[in-house]
Amino acid sequence: MTTTTRDRILDALETLLLDKGMSQVTLENVAATAGVSKGGLLYHFKNKDALLAGLVRRLGERTDQQLNNAVAQGKSVAEWYLQAPSPDNDSDALELALYRSMVAAMRTVDAPHDERDDEVRRALAEVMSTWGAALDDEVDDPVRAEVIRLVGDGVYLRALLGMPSVDPDRYRAVVARLLAL
Repeated sequence: MTTTTRDRILDALETLLLDKGMSQVTLENVAATAGVSKGGLLYHFKNKDALLAGLVRRLGERTDQQLNNAVAQGKSVAEWYLQAPSPDNDSDALELALYRSMVAAMRTVDAPHDERDDEVRRALAEVMSTWGAALDDEVDDPVRAEVIRLVGDGVYLRALLGMPSVDPDRYRAVVARLLAL
């Protein structure tokens, strides 16, 4: 697959966020890491907020792709939502890319709230809304859908923070109970 300049820029942003944190994310640093001029970066993203929003939107695209793959393999949206992410899953490049994107997107919260444009928050709200809509469409009980969402979010956050995973047998029992309700 050919990597576009836009993807190289977003990959560079992810790398900076993951390796150095939000304080090192400048247009100049992202452009240099991506191997493009600052003008080349600005051609794709008009400012830093548009760049960060682009990262969040790409996270949404990667998530949609992973969800579509899971559904094509016979999983329900709820099963997909409840799966634990794994940064060590070398067999699934999409899952690893999604994991990296999620961790990088989380690092954007290092910026003070008054420095971030609403564009980043809107992008995040759009992504979260898409995930929620797919779950709401599948699960007929809105309270159960919300419980599934909260459990899935908690498991994902736990993995992103590098905390020990829940005992696999217990977690399978949790998932089975949530899916059987």
